[in-house]
Amino acid sequence: MANSVTDRSLTAGIIAKETVRQVENNMILGGMVHTAFSKEFNKVGDKINPRKPNLFSAQDGPDITGAIPDVEEHTFEVNLDQHKVVPMEFSASDLTLNIEEFSKRYIDPAAMELAQQVDTAIAGLYSNVYNFTGTPGTAPATFLALGNAGVKMTNNGAPVRPRNAVFDPASALAMADGLKGVFVQDKVRTAIEEARFGKYAGFNTFESASIVKHTVGVATGTPLVNGASQGSTWLASGSAWTQTLNTDGWTNSTTGILKAGDVITIAGVNSVHPVTRQDNGVLQDFVVTADANSGATTGPAALTISPPIITTGPHQTVTAQPADNAAITVKTGTGGSAYGQNMCFHKDALALVTSKFERPKSAEFWGQATGKFITVTVNKQWDAKTYKEVTRLDILFGTKVINAQFAARLTA
Repeated sequence: MANSVTDRSLTAGIIAKETVRQVENNMILGGMVHTAFSKEFNKVGDKINPRKPNLFSAQDGPDITGAIPDVEEHTFEVNLDQHKVVPMEFSASDLTLNIEEFSKRYIDPAAMELAQQVDTAIAGLYSNVYNFTGTPGTAPATFLALGNAGVKMTNNGAPVRPRNAVFDPASALAMADGLKGVFVQDKVRTAIEEARFGKYAGFNTFESASIVKHTVGVATGTPLVNGASQGSTWLASGSAWTQTLNTDGWTNSTTGILKAGDVITIAGVNSVHPVTRQDNGVLQDFVVTADANSGATTGPAALTISPPIITTGPHQTVTAQPADNAAITVKTGTGGSAYGQNMCFHKDALALVTSKFERPKSAEFWGQATGKFITVTVNKQWDAKTYKEVTRLDILFGTKVINAQFAARLTA
C-alpha cells in the first residue's frame, strides 16, 4: 500500500532538530559566551541571582592585625526576557519534501534570522562594558590596535585564554589589509585571499554583521567633577556595580548630554589591577549606564557610572577619588555620531541563558530541540480568525554582562 502524506511528512521534531542545528551554525557570538546558567531557567520571566566571586586582602606576618573584615557578597540578576519568533506558512505537501530541500526553502532563512537576533543581543551588551580602546571613526587595522584591547583586559585580571574578538565587516577587512606587509606567509595568504586572519594578538578573531553601533550623547561643554570625595564601597555599589558621579560644566539644559554606553575618564583617577591592586599607569575607563541630562546655569549632570570608585580593600578599582573640578574626557567620539563597537572578551565576561517552552495542551504539530547553546520550538496551529494554518519557530533567551572587566570594546 502506498504511504500516506502523513507517513511521508517531516515531523515537527525533525524540523526543530534541523532548525537548532542551523541556528547554532549561524551564530557567531552565541557560541563564545558563558551558557552554564541555562539549566536553572524554566520559563519566560525567570530570574536567577548567581553570586559574584569573593576577593580578599592579604596581611603580612603570622599575626592578624586589626579587625577581620566581613565577607561582602553580592549577587547579580540574570533574566530570561527575550522571546523571538519567526512565523511562516507552508502546506502539507511541503512536508513531503526531503529535509535538505525543506531546509533550503524554509529553515535556512529562518535560522539565519534567529541567530542574528541572539548575536545582536549579545553585541548590544557593549553598553555595560567599560574597557574602551581604539580611535572613534577609524577602523582598527594593526596588531597594536587589537593588542591594546588585550592589555586593557589583562590589566583588569582577565584570563589569557580563550579570548575572542568579533569585528564588524569594515573593521575585519581593515585588520586583514593591515597584515599585507607582515612576513608570516600562511597568515598573509589567508588575509589576502579570504579577508580573514585567524588568531592574532592573542585573540581568536571573527567577523559579524551583528556588531552594534553606539551613538554618542551630545557631549558638549567643559565637564568637571562637581565635589570631592565621591567614592563608593563594595557594599554601597550593589549588584549593579555602579555609583552616582556628580558633574557640571556641560552645555546647559541639554537632554541626552551623555547616553548609556558612553565612556569617560577622570583626570587623576587611574585603574588598578584587581589582584595586585597596583597602579596600571593609565586612567580608569568608566561607562555611563543610563542616559543623563544636564541642568541649567552650571550644566550639572548626575552620571551613573561603572565601575564604582573604590580606593581601598579587596575590591579596589582605582588609585584615588577624583578631586573637585577634575577634568572629564568623553572617549567614545564626537557627540551625536555613531561608531561600531567591536567586542573583545573572555568567555566568562558575557552570558547567554536559554530555556525550553512548555508544550501547549492543544498543540498537535509541535516539536522542540536543544543544541549546545539554544532551544528551538516548532509549533503549527490553525487560526480560525484568519482561516490560515500558521507555523512558528520560537526561541527564549536572555543575555547579561557577568564580568565586565573581562571584556573590552575596540571602537570602529
